Amino acid sequence: MMCQKANFNYIYISEAKTQVVELPYAGKTLSMIVLLPDEDVDLSVVENNLTFEKFLDWTEAASLQNIEVKVFIPRFKLQGDYIMESVLQHLGMVDVFQQGQADLSAMSTETDLCLSKFVHKSILEVNEEGTEAVARSVILDVDDCFSYLPYFNADHPFLFFIRHNETNTLLFCGRFSSP
Repeated sequence: MMCQKANFNYIYISEAKTQVVELPYAGKTLSMIVLLPDEDVDLSVVENNLTFEKFLDWTEAASLQNIEVKVFIPRFKLQGDYIMESVLQHLGMVDVFQQGQADLSAMSTETDLCLSKFVHKSILEVNEEGTEAVARSVILDVDDCFSYLPYFNADHPFLFFIRHNETNTLLFCGRFSSP
């Protein structure tokens, strides 16, 4: 577990029994937002009740308090490969996968091209270097992490989101189930 003490945007959502903390990346263009249910609340309860509208309400600047918080979060790396053909076809991009139907002339002078496969690879790594940039703080001694400031202890399953702050667009989202 990593431990940091800094001012973060933070709120406790009593209706969901969930803490929310925003960890801004350097430059504040992106943020990692973590939703941590109380220890006695199963993560699936939060997931099943979470809507995009609730997420926006909980994470809007007017809802969050910028206060000093001690944040404990595990180091982790998540990686996945996703086959995207069915997703794109469901969105109406059918011709691009059919020889003779695809129009890829803006990408190549070759004719009769089509896509045979579309794979998306995602990697998210949270470590001391990334978290220092996120929090703009220092790694503290373990003894410093146990004083009387409010704390956010992600030692049980949580949800995380990477957000582009200017457009409020979610770029990544995931569930960390085994800290």
